[in-house]
Amino acid sequence: MTMLSSVAERLYWMARYLERAENTARLTSAYTHMILDLPKGAELGWQLLVDIFDADPVFRKHYRAFNEQNVLRFLIADMNNFSSINYAIKAARENVRTTRDVLPEETWEHVNELHIHCKDVAEKSIGRRHRYEFLEQIISRCQMINGLLMTTLCRDHPHRFIKLGHLLERADMTTRIIDVGAGAILGRENNNPAADTLLWSSMLQSMSAISAYRKKIGPIVEPDSAVNFIFKENTLPRTVTYCLNGILEELEPLKNNETAREIAESALRKLNRFDAQKMTFEQMHHFIDQFQLYIGDLDESITNTWFLPMPTASSE
Repeated sequence: MTMLSSVAERLYWMARYLERAENTARLTSAYTHMILDLPKGAELGWQLLVDIFDADPVFRKHYRAFNEQNVLRFLIADMNNFSSINYAIKAARENVRTTRDVLPEETWEHVNELHIHCKDVAEKSIGRRHRYEFLEQIISRCQMINGLLMTTLCRDHPHRFIKLGHLLERADMTTRIIDVGAGAILGRENNNPAADTLLWSSMLQSMSAISAYRKKIGPIVEPDSAVNFIFKENTLPRTVTYCLNGILEELEPLKNNETAREIAESALRKLNRFDAQKMTFEQMHHFIDQFQLYIGDLDESITNTWFLPMPTASSE
């Protein structure tokens, strides 16, 4: 099957924005629940959520204080923030609107309804009264749309580029959460074992990995075990290893895949050597920084190989 590069690019970004919206909602919900459960003095602060998205400069342009209302408005409703739920859903809708011919008929209807709901309700959902219901709606609707795509699409190029966007966005978000979240927990001045366990459990909860961890590892969440699990468990769709293996699988049938495959394989080899138990936090932070470069290089390779228009003879 042949497909226009512009269509492939829009499908890729549709998947990335849907995954971003769901992950942002999931992270925000888990964090706000955790804040209510922590003992006084054990809080990490609201800036942590902004730091995960590396959005400090954008936040500071529009807000003065990293308080609950400002940070939640920034992550839920602010159209100046490319990682906000409101922006991500709108961007996903625009990409679906221009690729309706290659998607299941119901996709446009569901994504458009989600966009209308988000536009109408996002600003009202910043406060605690309506926040959790809104975030659960975002998570469940994004899951429904992804379920529709994964169970009705033929396994051809549209499906491959959707999967590539979906998996790359998830790997990126997972590494960000571990990097910033682990740093914040380990860097606290007053460690409280009970609070630490709750913090690490909430981190896994934000990635929908807590149940799988308890099944595979055990009921008590240990820091090194949690980090190794999120990076290296190859049977859980939320982990980095699973995402990279899935990316390699989707790259295999595509032509001119050599560069992208080489980057993904190098990232997997680096990941196989990772062991949180043998690292200081500074070493782990450096590892994740280097790993983020692999993710950026992989996105750039996919873009340069399949999305940019080929030069015409007259422009060479």
